[in-house]
Amino acid sequence: METSKRGDGIARVKGFVIFVPNTKPGDKVKVKITRVGRSYAVAEITQEGAEASQESAEEAGTEEFEEESEE
Repeated sequence: METSKRGDGIARVKGFVIFVPNTKPGDKVKVKITRVGRSYAVAEITQEGAEASQESAEEAGTEEFEEESEE
């Protein structure tokens, strides 16, 4: 995950940018998309940390995305 100029976390899913406020690189969170634009989306955190990772792994039919920063 990257960080925007405003300090929001940035996730990318298949190249699509998702801004996640109050996150930083390395955070594992579950999010809900709250707004979708042409080339980006904005999300809010629904779960944080190990709780989010555990629930994601248990849900059937969902994909877990882990993006690396390109530096």
